Amino acid sequence: MAERPEPWLVAIDIDGTLISDYGTLNPGTIVEVRRLVDAGHRVTIATGRSVPMTLPFIEELGIAPELVVCANGAIIVRRDDSDPSRYVRDTVELFDPGRVLSEIHDTIPDAHYAVEDETGLLRYTGWFPETGVNMQTQKMESFEELLTDQATRVVVIAPNSQQDYFTDVVEMLGLHKVTYSIGYTSWLDIGPQGVNKATALEKVRQRWGIPRSRVMAIGDGRNDIDMLEWAG
Repeated sequence: MAERPEPWLVAIDIDGTLISDYGTLNPGTIVEVRRLVDAGHRVTIATGRSVPMTLPFIEELGIAPELVVCANGAIIVRRDDSDPSRYVRDTVELFDPGRVLSEIHDTIPDAHYAVEDETGLLRYTGWFPETGVNMQTQKMESFEELLTDQATRVVVIAPNSQQDYFTDVVEMLGLHKVTYSIGYTSWLDIGPQGVNKATALEKVRQRWGIPRSRVMAIGDGRNDIDMLEWAG
Protein backbone atom coordinates (compact mmCIF):
# COMPACT_ATOMS: atom_id res chain seq x y z
CA MET A 1 0.00 0.00 0.00
CA ALA A 2 1.39 3.40 -1.02
CA GLU A 3 2.37 5.77 1.74
CA ARG A 4 0.23 8.85 2.23
CA PRO A 5 1.94 12.06 1.10
CA GLU A 6 3.19 14.61 3.60
CA PRO A 7 0.20 16.85 4.40
CA TRP A 8 -0.12 20.32 2.95
CA LEU A 9 -2.05 23.22 4.43
CA VAL A 10 -4.50 24.25 1.71
CA ALA A 11 -6.38 27.52 2.39
CA ILE A 12 -9.26 28.39 0.09
CA ASP A 13 -11.27 31.59 -0.23
CA ILE A 14 -15.05 31.31 -0.65
CA ASP A 15 -16.62 34.11 -2.67
CA GLY A 16 -15.49 34.19 -6.28
CA THR A 17 -13.18 31.23 -5.68
CA LEU A 18 -15.19 28.25 -4.46
CA ILE A 19 -18.54 29.72 -5.38
CA SER A 20 -19.69 31.81 -8.31
CA ASP A 21 -20.90 35.39 -8.24
CA TYR A 22 -24.40 33.90 -8.04
CA GLY A 23 -23.55 32.01 -4.84
CA THR A 24 -23.60 28.55 -6.40
CA LEU A 25 -21.19 25.76 -5.49
CA ASN A 26 -20.22 23.39 -8.29
CA PRO A 27 -20.64 19.71 -7.29
CA GLY A 28 -17.28 19.01 -8.93
CA THR A 29 -15.66 21.48 -6.57
CA ILE A 30 -17.05 19.60 -3.59
CA VAL A 31 -15.60 16.35 -4.95
CA GLU A 32 -12.12 17.87 -5.37
CA VAL A 33 -12.07 19.51 -1.94
CA ARG A 34 -13.09 16.25 -0.28
CA ARG A 35 -10.45 14.40 -2.33
CA LEU A 36 -7.76 16.63 -0.80
CA VAL A 37 -9.11 15.97 2.70
CA ASP A 38 -9.29 12.21 2.07
CA ALA A 39 -5.67 12.30 0.87
CA GLY A 40 -4.63 13.58 4.29
CA HIS A 41 -4.15 17.28 3.56
CA ARG A 42 -5.25 19.98 6.02
CA VAL A 43 -7.82 21.90 4.00
CA THR A 44 -9.34 25.00 5.56
CA ILE A 45 -11.31 28.08 4.60
CA ALA A 46 -9.94 31.64 4.71
CA THR A 47 -12.70 34.13 4.02
CA GLY A 48 -13.85 37.68 4.60
CA ARG A 49 -17.23 36.33 5.65
CA SER A 50 -18.43 36.47 9.22
CA VAL A 51 -18.60 33.23 11.22
CA PRO A 52 -22.38 32.75 10.79
CA MET A 53 -22.03 33.16 7.02
CA THR A 54 -19.09 30.75 6.82
CA LEU A 55 -20.21 27.71 8.81
CA PRO A 56 -23.18 26.71 6.61
CA PHE A 57 -20.86 26.75 3.61
CA ILE A 58 -18.39 24.43 5.35
CA GLU A 59 -21.27 22.08 6.08
CA GLU A 60 -22.27 22.18 2.41
CA LEU A 61 -18.72 21.29 1.43
CA GLY A 62 -18.88 18.32 3.76
CA ILE A 63 -15.62 19.06 5.54
CA ALA A 64 -14.81 19.82 9.17
CA PRO A 65 -11.49 21.67 9.45
CA GLU A 66 -10.08 21.94 12.96
CA LEU A 67 -9.46 25.68 12.43
CA VAL A 68 -11.21 28.12 10.07
CA VAL A 69 -10.25 31.73 9.26
CA CYS A 70 -13.12 34.24 9.08
CA ALA A 71 -13.55 38.03 8.90
CA ASN A 72 -10.40 38.50 6.80
CA GLY A 73 -8.27 36.98 9.57
CA ALA A 74 -9.78 38.83 12.52
CA ILE A 75 -11.42 35.63 13.78
CA ILE A 76 -10.19 32.03 13.91
CA VAL A 77 -12.78 29.47 14.97
CA ARG A 78 -11.99 26.01 16.34
CA ARG A 79 -14.00 22.84 15.88
CA ASP A 80 -15.59 21.57 19.07
CA ASP A 81 -14.36 17.96 19.32
CA SER A 82 -17.34 17.04 21.50
CA ASP A 83 -19.63 18.19 18.67
CA PRO A 84 -17.85 18.31 15.26
CA SER A 85 -20.70 20.34 13.77
CA ARG A 86 -20.07 23.17 16.25
CA TYR A 87 -17.32 25.78 16.14
CA VAL A 88 -16.15 28.07 18.92
CA ARG A 89 -14.09 31.24 18.72
CA ASP A 90 -10.41 30.50 19.18
CA THR A 91 -8.79 33.86 18.33
CA VAL A 92 -10.50 37.25 18.00
CA GLU A 93 -8.76 40.47 16.93
CA LEU A 94 -10.72 43.65 17.65
CA PHE A 95 -10.13 47.36 17.12
CA ASP A 96 -11.86 50.61 17.99
CA PRO A 97 -13.54 51.77 14.78
CA GLY A 98 -14.37 55.27 16.01
CA ARG A 99 -11.41 57.25 14.68
CA VAL A 100 -11.31 55.53 11.31
CA LEU A 101 -15.05 55.91 10.81
CA SER A 102 -15.02 59.57 11.79
CA GLU A 103 -12.13 60.45 9.50
CA ILE A 104 -13.57 58.67 6.49
CA HIS A 105 -17.04 60.08 7.17
CA ASP A 106 -15.58 63.60 7.14
CA THR A 107 -14.09 62.84 3.73
CA ILE A 108 -16.93 60.79 2.18
CA PRO A 109 -20.06 61.96 4.05
CA ASP A 110 -22.50 60.45 1.51
CA ALA A 111 -21.07 56.90 1.78
CA HIS A 112 -22.80 54.00 3.54
CA TYR A 113 -21.08 52.63 6.66
CA ALA A 114 -21.18 49.34 8.54
CA VAL A 115 -19.44 47.88 11.61
CA GLU A 116 -19.23 44.13 12.18
CA ASP A 117 -18.66 42.65 15.64
CA GLU A 118 -17.24 39.28 16.67
CA THR A 119 -20.68 37.63 16.68
CA GLY A 120 -21.13 38.50 13.01
CA LEU A 121 -23.73 41.20 13.66
CA LEU A 122 -23.28 43.96 11.11
CA ARG A 123 -24.74 47.32 12.13
CA TYR A 124 -25.05 49.84 9.32
CA THR A 125 -26.33 53.22 8.26
CA GLY A 126 -27.73 54.09 4.86
CA TRP A 127 -27.79 50.98 2.70
CA PHE A 128 -26.10 47.60 2.86
CA PRO A 129 -26.56 44.71 0.38
CA GLU A 130 -28.18 41.54 1.72
CA THR A 131 -25.49 39.20 0.43
CA GLY A 132 -26.47 36.02 2.26
CA VAL A 133 -29.37 34.39 4.07
CA ASN A 134 -27.26 33.98 7.23
CA MET A 135 -26.10 37.59 7.34
CA GLN A 136 -27.09 39.28 10.58
CA THR A 137 -27.75 42.98 10.04
CA GLN A 138 -29.22 45.83 12.02
CA LYS A 139 -29.93 49.24 10.55
CA MET A 140 -29.04 52.11 12.86
CA GLU A 141 -30.77 55.48 13.00
CA SER A 142 -27.60 57.57 13.08
CA PHE A 143 -23.95 57.36 12.09
CA GLU A 144 -22.88 58.11 15.70
CA GLU A 145 -24.36 54.78 16.84
CA LEU A 146 -21.57 53.00 14.96
CA LEU A 147 -18.83 54.65 17.02
CA THR A 148 -19.33 52.90 20.33
CA ASP A 149 -18.28 49.24 20.12
CA GLN A 150 -15.18 47.23 19.32
CA ALA A 151 -15.23 45.79 15.82
CA THR A 152 -13.67 43.11 13.66
CA ARG A 153 -14.42 45.02 10.48
CA VAL A 154 -15.56 48.36 9.13
CA VAL A 155 -17.16 48.52 5.69
CA VAL A 156 -17.50 51.65 3.60
CA ILE A 157 -19.66 51.56 0.47
CA ALA A 158 -19.63 54.55 -1.86
CA PRO A 159 -21.56 53.58 -5.00
CA ASN A 160 -20.53 56.65 -6.93
CA SER A 161 -16.83 56.45 -6.09
CA GLN A 162 -14.12 55.02 -8.28
CA GLN A 163 -11.48 52.62 -7.02
CA ASP A 164 -8.63 55.12 -7.36
CA TYR A 165 -10.64 57.61 -5.28
CA PHE A 166 -10.88 55.11 -2.44
CA THR A 167 -7.14 54.52 -2.70
CA ASP A 168 -6.47 58.26 -2.52
CA VAL A 169 -8.69 58.59 0.58
CA VAL A 170 -6.94 55.68 2.31
CA GLU A 171 -3.52 57.19 1.63
CA MET A 172 -4.60 60.69 2.64
CA LEU A 173 -5.96 59.47 5.98
CA GLY A 174 -2.92 57.34 6.70
CA LEU A 175 -4.91 54.12 6.97
CA HIS A 176 -1.75 52.04 6.80
CA LYS A 177 -2.49 51.58 10.51
CA VAL A 178 -5.30 49.21 9.57
CA THR A 179 -5.71 46.59 6.89
CA TYR A 180 -7.92 47.53 3.98
CA SER A 181 -9.04 45.90 0.77
CA ILE A 182 -11.14 47.18 -2.09
CA GLY A 183 -13.39 44.29 -2.99
CA TYR A 184 -14.88 46.08 -5.99
CA THR A 185 -14.84 49.69 -7.10
CA SER A 186 -17.13 50.97 -4.36
CA TRP A 187 -16.34 48.70 -1.40
CA LEU A 188 -13.69 49.32 1.26
CA ASP A 189 -12.98 46.83 4.08
CA ILE A 190 -10.99 47.98 7.11
CA GLY A 191 -9.80 45.60 9.82
CA PRO A 192 -7.53 45.50 12.88
CA GLN A 193 -3.99 46.75 12.47
CA GLY A 194 -1.66 44.17 10.94
CA VAL A 195 -4.35 41.50 10.73
CA ASN A 196 -5.28 39.73 7.52
CA LYS A 197 -5.81 36.25 6.14
CA ALA A 198 -2.06 35.65 6.01
CA THR A 199 -1.41 36.48 9.66
CA ALA A 200 -4.25 34.19 10.72
CA LEU A 201 -3.11 31.36 8.46
CA GLU A 202 0.40 31.58 9.85
CA LYS A 203 -1.07 30.91 13.29
CA VAL A 204 -2.97 27.95 11.84
CA ARG A 205 0.17 26.63 10.15
CA GLN A 206 2.14 26.78 13.38
CA ARG A 207 -0.63 25.08 15.33
CA TRP A 208 -0.74 22.26 12.79
CA GLY A 209 3.03 21.95 12.56
CA ILE A 210 3.15 22.17 8.78
CA PRO A 211 6.38 23.57 7.28
CA ARG A 212 6.28 26.75 5.22
CA SER A 213 7.32 24.72 2.18
CA ARG A 214 3.98 22.92 2.18
CA VAL A 215 1.36 25.68 2.17
CA MET A 216 -1.02 26.55 -0.63
CA ALA A 217 -3.57 29.37 -0.91
CA ILE A 218 -6.30 29.88 -3.49
CA GLY A 219 -8.16 33.17 -3.84
CA ASP A 220 -9.35 35.75 -6.33
CA GLY A 221 -9.76 39.11 -4.56
CA ARG A 222 -7.71 41.97 -3.22
CA ASN A 223 -8.21 40.70 0.31
CA ASP A 224 -6.46 37.49 -0.81
CA ILE A 225 -3.23 39.18 -1.88
CA ASP A 226 -1.53 38.92 1.53
CA MET A 227 -2.57 35.26 1.77
CA LEU A 228 -1.25 34.47 -1.72
CA GLU A 229 2.06 36.23 -1.03
CA TRP A 230 2.36 34.34 2.28
CA ALA A 231 1.83 31.02 0.49
CA GLY A 232 4.24 32.00 -2.28
